[in-house]
Amino acid sequence: MRKTEFRAGHYYHLYNRGINRQPIFFDDDNWAYFLKRLRHYCTPDRIDIVAYCLMPNHYHLLVHLKCDDLSTKIMHPLAISYTKAVNRQQGRTGPLFEGPFKAKQVDKDRYLTHLSRYIHLNPVFAGLANHPARWIFSSCRDYIGLRNGTLPSPGAVLSQFPSPQAYAEFVESYAVGDHKTIEHLMLD
Repeated sequence: MRKTEFRAGHYYHLYNRGINRQPIFFDDDNWAYFLKRLRHYCTPDRIDIVAYCLMPNHYHLLVHLKCDDLSTKIMHPLAISYTKAVNRQQGRTGPLFEGPFKAKQVDKDRYLTHLSRYIHLNPVFAGLANHPARWIFSSCRDYIGLRNGTLPSPGAVLSQFPSPQAYAEFVESYAVGDHKTIEHLMLD
């Protein structure tokens, strides 16, 4: 049974990783297909994706929920359809993900900004990029005006900054102690 109750009107940090921390993306087509499936299931009437980052062996989504059936209508079918496609492509069987997706409610506005920063900095922390905007599989580029994508809805976060440049400076100003602010929302 899930500890987190999903309710429309609330923000959540959703994440999952590959079984045994193994990759969930094997080639460029996988990244694109996951984003395509995300668009398919995360329709504007159900959910807004505020921020996202896809990593080689896990993903992060910061979402604003508009319906109460997140598991059955969105996340479960997304995981199943993606796993089936990857299993066919890779000639593998069995689960791709460690288990059901994890979810934590984001309970305060200030956590939105810090969590979006944490999500966008993931590739830098992992040594995959030297700047968050260089990682194309996240919404960071959309936030700071380098891409005009339609997947993320960054308004809730960007409304707390005078400009996209101010948000970029906030992300770049990350200090080691900042993780304490959102520690309870981070990947276990």
